Amino acid sequence: MADDGLDVDAMLTRFKERAAAVKKRNLPPVGGDERQMFIKQAQEDFMDFAIIGDSEASLDDGILTLTIDLRPKE
Repeated sequence: MADDGLDVDAMLTRFKERAAAVKKRNLPPVGGDERQMFIKQAQEDFMDFAIIGDSEASLDDGILTLTIDLRPKE
């Protein structure tokens, strides 16, 4: 789905790729509190990128809507 230069499907694919990249991200040689902060940030980055990457997108009259189903799978 593309509109006025915005390819929404490509955008969602990039978010999926970012989520995968976060999973592969190496931990820097830090310890203690800095290590925990890095791990926490990586977890939040993955969650954010994965949620957007898995959304359903629609672009109507210049309004981008991302539908995200947060209900647990049965």
